[in-house]
Amino acid sequence: MHHHHREIPESELNSSFKELGSVPLIGSIAAAVVGIGLILMSGATGEDGSKQFLFSWLVNFAFFLSIAVGSLFFVLFQHITRAGWGVVIRRFAEFLSLGMIPLFILSLPIVYSIATGSNALYEWNNTELAKTDVLLVKKVGYLNSTFFLARWAIYFIIWIAIAKFFFNRSVLQDQTRDKSLTLLSEARSAPAIIAFSLTVTFASFDWLMSLDYKWFSTIFGVYFFAGSMVAFFSVAIISSYVMQTKGLLKNAITIEHYHDMAKLLYGFICFWAYIAFSQYMLIWYANIPEETEWFQIRQSEHGWDVVSYYVLVFGHFIIPFLLLMPRTLRRNKLWMTGGAIWMLVLHWIDMYWLVIPQLNHHDHAFRTPGAIDLGCFLAVGGIFFAGIAYFASGRALLAKGDPRLSESLAFENH
Repeated sequence: MHHHHREIPESELNSSFKELGSVPLIGSIAAAVVGIGLILMSGATGEDGSKQFLFSWLVNFAFFLSIAVGSLFFVLFQHITRAGWGVVIRRFAEFLSLGMIPLFILSLPIVYSIATGSNALYEWNNTELAKTDVLLVKKVGYLNSTFFLARWAIYFIIWIAIAKFFFNRSVLQDQTRDKSLTLLSEARSAPAIIAFSLTVTFASFDWLMSLDYKWFSTIFGVYFFAGSMVAFFSVAIISSYVMQTKGLLKNAITIEHYHDMAKLLYGFICFWAYIAFSQYMLIWYANIPEETEWFQIRQSEHGWDVVSYYVLVFGHFIIPFLLLMPRTLRRNKLWMTGGAIWMLVLHWIDMYWLVIPQLNHHDHAFRTPGAIDLGCFLAVGGIFFAGIAYFASGRALLAKGDPRLSESLAFENH
């Protein structure tokens, strides 16, 4: 890797989020308003409607949470490895990790349903069932509303604290150029990664895996994490492309950075496939009824089999595996942005596939995404990005005080 010096214009070094104008904030709020309108119009009232709403809300909550989770890990990983190449895109990840704050508010419908004793979303939240079902009796020490709510609070306290800590140090460094802030971030990133790993693992158990309280997979947290990294690198590539079309960071983010983001996206697509296959193969091989039922629903001939075999296997792995393999394509901004959008759509389908089969417990029939899903997507996404736009306003788009910025600007792949 060369370390020849590369300068960028002063105006670009000082480019700030406010140069995007009011569009991110106003656009996000407008999307959220349209989304809430769609939810109300699609009849999310009454028992059936509210159950449908909770499931759709959870799909989209999990989708946007995964973007924030991936971003937070990227920030921590950049610090713990003392990486130089990613400094120019790290601020995007820092902004996105602050999405944990709006996500805290967005988790409230799920929390409210548990706190009020509703078992519309989580069957285990039913005191009668907890006394009679043999499998649930054994798990009731973990799957009870009090402990669930305590864990929910712990997750968000830890995530928001980590996101704020690293964001604040990075922004402070914009002004002070103090190298000791980098050393502090590096030192804190190790315990932060441990706290991050444990909370993300158990949060995925709580919010997604416990939808079917009989089922368990010890690798499920890793599966959710792999999908989160796919989501983050997709958003990072799209963000870089959008910024550059708006004339921002045109010299700072080079094709070398796209190439690296593309390599990491490709790596995590393969990692996701490896974990997904391992989880399936071990459960299929052991053939224990409590474990296999979860997959049987998803490969039954109600329509879920098409999602499992064709959409996820081909769309989330085989097609991107082949189309992102050539180096020339990975170094093509437009191609990679298209690939990133494709992966986000597939990642959303993955979240849908994890959650929605539990909606109709009796027949597990396939349900095509409808107006309520679009409404929840716009509402959750709108509030998520409105929160990020609010916290990012007036902040620099580059971590311009980072001592490794020059290394990142001069970065080349060989």
